[in-house]
Amino acid sequence: VVLLVFVTQGLGAAAAAAAPPPVVARAAILMEADTGQVLYAKNPDAGMYPASTTKILTALVVLERCDLDEEVRVPPGFTGVDGSAVYLREGEVFTVRDLLYALLVHSANDAAVVLAEHVAGSVDAFAGLMNKKAASTGARHSHFVNPNGLPDEDHYTTARDLALIARAAMRHPAFREIVATKNYVL
Repeated sequence: VVLLVFVTQGLGAAAAAAAPPPVVARAAILMEADTGQVLYAKNPDAGMYPASTTKILTALVVLERCDLDEEVRVPPGFTGVDGSAVYLREGEVFTVRDLLYALLVHSANDAAVVLAEHVAGSVDAFAGLMNKKAASTGARHSHFVNPNGLPDEDHYTTARDLALIARAAMRHPAFREIVATKNYVL
């Protein structure tokens, strides 16, 4: 389990000097969102499996390469993906915006794969884009092999790298709007 927290405004001297709360996660980081200053860290560079937090990077890559109103057709032969899904069916057409909401609000693994194939032609090619984007954020100890975070021993990150990726994603107004949404009808 990785704990990742951002502070959007500076802390007062008393709060900054206070003892940190007990953290049961194996790795954690508290990072000031604007400056990237690390305020608290516990094993921030330990390799961890990111699971669905992978979708932060997936959304970031998609947002930088697609128009939100762009149409995406679920490809021929698409049979779905393990885990959380919105049960996309071959031939259905959605906007990138709709699929990003499915990805980030419902944590839909199938939306992740459809977006990856739309952007890069294949999951493998998209993973290459993910790794380049992660590196450009300063994430140096991460490697991604899929857009949804399904288990793979070659799919890993650290609390610090994930915080850097999340900081980059939060710079996008559309990302902030989507992750602030509680419900979305697809």
